[in-house]
Amino acid sequence: MSWNNLKTPFKALVIIAVVALSIWSILPIAQKIHLGLDLQGGSRLLLQLYPTEEVPRITTQVQAQTREVIDRRINGLGVAEPSISNVGTDRILVELPNVKNPDEAERVLKEVAVLAYKIVPPDVAQKATAALTVIANPSLPAKDRAAAEAYVANGAYDASGPVVYSGKDLKAAQAGFDTSGQPNVLFQTKDPSRFGKLTTANIGKLLGIFLDHRFVEAPQIQGAIFDSGEIHGTFTEEQTVTLANELNAGALPVTTKIIEKETIGPTLGKIDLVQSLRASMLGLGLVLLFMIVVYRLPGLLADAALAIYVLIMMAVLALSHATLTLPGIAGFVLSIGMAVDANVLIFERIKEELWNGKSMRAAVRVGFQRAFSAVFDSHFTTIVGAGVLYMLGTGTVKGFAFTLFWGTVVSLFTAVFITRFFVDALVDNDVLTTPELYGIKQSEVGIFAKAGT
Repeated sequence: MSWNNLKTPFKALVIIAVVALSIWSILPIAQKIHLGLDLQGGSRLLLQLYPTEEVPRITTQVQAQTREVIDRRINGLGVAEPSISNVGTDRILVELPNVKNPDEAERVLKEVAVLAYKIVPPDVAQKATAALTVIANPSLPAKDRAAAEAYVANGAYDASGPVVYSGKDLKAAQAGFDTSGQPNVLFQTKDPSRFGKLTTANIGKLLGIFLDHRFVEAPQIQGAIFDSGEIHGTFTEEQTVTLANELNAGALPVTTKIIEKETIGPTLGKIDLVQSLRASMLGLGLVLLFMIVVYRLPGLLADAALAIYVLIMMAVLALSHATLTLPGIAGFVLSIGMAVDANVLIFERIKEELWNGKSMRAAVRVGFQRAFSAVFDSHFTTIVGAGVLYMLGTGTVKGFAFTLFWGTVVSLFTAVFITRFFVDALVDNDVLTTPELYGIKQSEVGIFAKAGT
């Protein structure tokens, strides 16, 4: 059996699979599509990072470590889906959708991270390690995970001995590998003699690492450690990077200051959401009606492809865990216009081919081929512009650029693949091929060729 016989069923299966995957990805919508604070209310805080004597320059690593601490502190408040991003090289933007107590969030952000070392009893370390395993398993009952979280957050700290070393005495930490190739964490101390005395007196015991009273790990002291040492454990490579950032975050006393603060009430956010959705639905409805009135059957097929386009875009938002904001909705609506524009170019080209006297099947084939370059160029330039906006922009600009970028990519796919499939399925099987259904009269077929003759 030739490819010509198989390509139509194959394309149909691809479209069905894409639609099914998209529907599966976005249901339930309330849980899969996350709204920004401008649509559900919340707080937006812009933090400035200032260098200190110990950290004379704010680097990308310092910025990442500070962001790690902020993320952990905000999640400790029970804030769902916080957005924490870099702004330039020395600022951090914190967006807290639906936050119940913005003053508490502001207070927590102003606190300094505290790294502490304690000698941990074996039973406490075992219980804390087991609690970390429970927290990481979402299939366990919420009650069990809540109890485990409470023990990791404070219980293990309270059940251990006094603080024997603090983060301010730690010089730096890096993720690495031991001699056997297993991931570990390397660290350096500021006072080698003090740390040497501590480890010498506690060889064989467990040295617990706590960040903001939260249990991180309790490696065993296997020998005296002076200026540098290693932390071994059942780590993955990603976990060692995270742990090194946590240790550095406690050791680097970077000063932060909130330089901008904005609070949006939930009522205002709800009004914005309702109004933006109404405007989007009205615009989409007018576009669908325009395509049917002007282009008849191809317009109806383009509307079906546009519905699939919306499903795919919703799936992109859900699978990427993107936060939908008002600028994001604007980018989404603009990309719908790009999708319609592509179909307009193609259908106008098909009409021209019919005016030139070609058969319906030849007009569709040549129309799609000759319109492709214009469709691709217009989409490609928009994709490049949206990509630059996303890479260089900050805050809400990124939301607009994200939806515009992926919306334009999906628009190109639906125009040259899905709409083409729908039209080919009818024309190749000689179903609904009268010129009137494609926006021109029977008497107009070949009118350009006759005029040329």
